[in-house]
Amino acid sequence: MPPSTNTPRTGHPRIALGPGEVPAWVEEAVAAGGGQVVPVDDAEALVWTSPRDVAGLSALLEDAAHIDWVQLPWAGVEHFVHLVDDRRMWTCGKGVYAEPVAELALSLMLAGLRNLGPYARARSWQPPAGRNLRGAHVTILGGGGITESLLALLAPLQCHTTVVRNRVVSMEGADEVLEADRYVDALPGADVVVLALALTPETEGMIGRTELELMDDDAWLVNVARGRHVVTDELVWALENRVIGGAALDVTEPEPLPDDHPLWTLPNCIITPHVGNTPPMAVPLLAERITANVRRYAAGEELLGPVEADLGY
Repeated sequence: MPPSTNTPRTGHPRIALGPGEVPAWVEEAVAAGGGQVVPVDDAEALVWTSPRDVAGLSALLEDAAHIDWVQLPWAGVEHFVHLVDDRRMWTCGKGVYAEPVAELALSLMLAGLRNLGPYARARSWQPPAGRNLRGAHVTILGGGGITESLLALLAPLQCHTTVVRNRVVSMEGADEVLEADRYVDALPGADVVVLALALTPETEGMIGRTELELMDDDAWLVNVARGRHVVTDELVWALENRVIGGAALDVTEPEPLPDDHPLWTLPNCIITPHVGNTPPMAVPLLAERITANVRRYAAGEELLGPVEADLGY
């Protein structure tokens, strides 16, 4: 079992930062939570600020059995999940960026249904096109913080919403909640299908030709999660052949999307460059999470954003 959070710690929690020199705001966030920044050899916890340096973290922890809590930087932990063990507490940015990502998801939904992509590219006056999001049927794959925030944003638009998630529980604003293995049942009849879930072996490639053919021919696919949820070549096929109405993608596979990729030229595809949360949005939100968790760690309270190794996020 990982170390208990039930016992308050005496003095200031000793927190190491890595890898290398980290931004000043990270140290300020630790200090705001009552923590003391120390070298790794003297630390009891670690705030890791690189979303890609898996090897560096692995090497550090091999020689740091005394580290009993690791805070990872972002919500997605697919690169790190194989390191998660039961000897330490592991937390991430899960839920931190829910509101800005949900806001972008709503923007992409509206842009798709209202034909903003072709209008923005046009060089002459165009005939009217588009339809309402108000009253639409919306399917959301994923039941975390992004979905909770998106449901709140959709409430005034009186959409009929279906959420697909691992654990079926009632969610405020959702008309229906389905088990994860029933996600294909939620595709037919949806005006918009939103991907807002963690990337795991089970969810990689979950939207391919079979699933796209189940969607209505005017439905839009909105992806604010991970590009690898979608089989890109099969999405291109579906868009070229008007199997679905369109796709609005904040994430792609590969990423960055090459300049000559066919998705760029398809009139029924809208692409944003993974800007669900930008640095100006992310830094204050992540700083707040670090501060809160350092404070909770000191008090022996449950930490926010725990990583669940068995679920992969």
